[in-house]
Amino acid sequence: MKINMIAGVLFLLFLIGCKIKSTDYSGWRTYAGNKEGNRYSSNDQVNTGNVSSLAIAWTFSSGDKDTGNHSQNQCNPIMVDAVLYGTSPKLTLFALDAATGQLKWQFFPSSLDTSANKDPFAYFKVSRGVMYWQNETATDKRILYSAGSKTFAINAVDGKPITSFGKGGFIDLTEHLDREPGTYNPFIAGTTPGVIFKNTLIMGGRVAESADAAPGDIRAFDVMTGKLTWTFHTIPRPGEKGYETWPDKDAWKKLGGANNWAGMSLDEKRGIVYIPTGSVGGDFYGGIRKGQNLFGNSLIALDAETGKYIWHYQVIHHDLWDRDLPANPNLITIKKDGKSIDAVAQITKHGYIFMFDRETGEPIFPIEERPVPVSALPGEDPWPTQPIPTLPEPFSRQTFTAADVSDRTPEVHAAMMKIFNTVKDGRMFVPPNKEGVWIFPGFDGGGEWGGAAVDDESGILYVNSSELPWLLKMIDMPRKNTGSNSLKTIGRSVYGKYCISCHGPELKGNGTSFPSLVNLEKKYTDKTLSNIIENGRNMMPAFKQVTTDEKEALAAFLLNKPDKKPTSSGSQAKEPASKKQSLTKTILDEVPYTMTGYNRFLDADGYPGIKPPWGTLNAVDLNTGKLLWKVPLGEYEELTKKGMPVTGTENYGGPLVTKGGLIFIASTKDEKIRAFDKKTGKQLWEHQLPAAGYATPATYLLNGKQYIVIACGGGKIGSKSGDQYVAFALPGN
Repeated sequence: MKINMIAGVLFLLFLIGCKIKSTDYSGWRTYAGNKEGNRYSSNDQVNTGNVSSLAIAWTFSSGDKDTGNHSQNQCNPIMVDAVLYGTSPKLTLFALDAATGQLKWQFFPSSLDTSANKDPFAYFKVSRGVMYWQNETATDKRILYSAGSKTFAINAVDGKPITSFGKGGFIDLTEHLDREPGTYNPFIAGTTPGVIFKNTLIMGGRVAESADAAPGDIRAFDVMTGKLTWTFHTIPRPGEKGYETWPDKDAWKKLGGANNWAGMSLDEKRGIVYIPTGSVGGDFYGGIRKGQNLFGNSLIALDAETGKYIWHYQVIHHDLWDRDLPANPNLITIKKDGKSIDAVAQITKHGYIFMFDRETGEPIFPIEERPVPVSALPGEDPWPTQPIPTLPEPFSRQTFTAADVSDRTPEVHAAMMKIFNTVKDGRMFVPPNKEGVWIFPGFDGGGEWGGAAVDDESGILYVNSSELPWLLKMIDMPRKNTGSNSLKTIGRSVYGKYCISCHGPELKGNGTSFPSLVNLEKKYTDKTLSNIIENGRNMMPAFKQVTTDEKEALAAFLLNKPDKKPTSSGSQAKEPASKKQSLTKTILDEVPYTMTGYNRFLDADGYPGIKPPWGTLNAVDLNTGKLLWKVPLGEYEELTKKGMPVTGTENYGGPLVTKGGLIFIASTKDEKIRAFDKKTGKQLWEHQLPAAGYATPATYLLNGKQYIVIACGGGKIGSKSGDQYVAFALPGN
């Protein structure tokens, strides 16, 4: 008996020592692979020894790309019960046979949302994935996904709406925001999936980034009925945690943002959801939002069933640089000082990884509050310190000096130095000013929405990074022309109020992400322009708060119409009778500055104006905090042929790591998917895609065969648009 007991104890200790887990990582049932958000797969059929033999197994085309308007597809599909679920560029939901790519059914969001019929491009926006839920008996199987402001519940078997959910099959994220309608910009959209805990659907959402942004509250809904079950206010209200940190005690009545647009992660065993947030609106001037701005730019741990606060950590105080937390955190067990610690790791746009104990929120490695520059525009009050982790080591370069300026040719170097020298202070966290400041890594990272992958066995994190400076320059907000008799003059003021920060003071835009509006009359009519303003398109948010008078004036200006007197009162816009609406305008009118646009530091040939690498893949040991390796990610073949080492490119979309020793990642401007050895960073395989895969791959094992699937949507940074999914597998299995 004693021998058997001893043997049993020894076997149990062996299991613990081997770190065997009950979680099955062979499938891909959730966004990012698992609810821990780790983009990890235990599949090892495809491995370092045979990955070079990978070939296309099947392709699927939704047929709804919009090349002229740079449509995208950032979806990380899921696979459940041999069915692959994903979305198209037009946000059509589809189900495929996961072994063959054959279409089983489609759901068109416009079939339920009749408001979309006003604009044929209403759903050319962004979805990064879908959610799956089933009841205990598996008699009710649902796909939940967002298209614009609507989150739909669809029968996973036949693609039909679950009419008992919400309003006949959907909930509207613009509702239940605990603020009076008309006191904020109503734009809100579901881009990255939420998470489901038991029967609770937890959702974030994208909001406008201007001062009148909608509240970024975290909300939970009953997955069966769609009824709201709890709300966590990210700008706290009287009596709530953090309210005392706001100097303006009415901030919650006026301000929005602090939203979760980048996804969240769930510790299902503990019932804790980890939620990263963006900044409080607006992005680059904080004079209207004094203080630290809690819970903006924070990692928040909540009770997933009740929404009760557990802990938080603010990564950026009083954000002035658009340093939203850009991706879901990673939940991982590490070993430190001989102890196992269940940790949560959060990547950032500025190339840091913040790590905490999952239960207590205590930092795993020391985090120092370091002094930062505070000289700022009149009315601004920057926070004097910012938190800097001592470990893990940064995965991106964070300083940009004259020595870093591109020397690709003497002419390029001279031209780039001329621009570089216009900026007086290149340090991180310099408050925005009229001379200009460098944002490096850029507004899109560093780390970005593609997120990081973590090897479940080793505790090593893999993350891709773009290393491109962006120039942030402020100007005075264009003055109102309240008494003007010129419709175009009024339209110019409306443009300055809503459009200038993306499309620039000369309407020239900045690349395909922010297209030029010059000669817009050759492309759009009044009706089309009005629809785009009201509904948004791709990454452009909707501007439903723009009045009819403002739209008329803006159209006269943008479409270069013959000038005439305003049709109404001759003011910039009629003052709305409702005090609720006028409050929004008051908030916008309090902002004295705006930016000149999102200006990448590119040379005349379109290449980054900094020395390579321009895009990297990185490995960081979360147990020790040490950066293990860094390799270029992506290639400009024309430069390689001229003898330049591989430079890397800007990249969007995340990595996937497998037990087979591999990291799979697309993400690059050169429209390829690659596999790297996870131990060394050596590239082992690549394959050309029909369009850039600005998404995260998924992998699953089905009928004895491992598949790797990537959405090829393109559309960003000058890439052509696509609408295909491509699946790879080993031949003959």
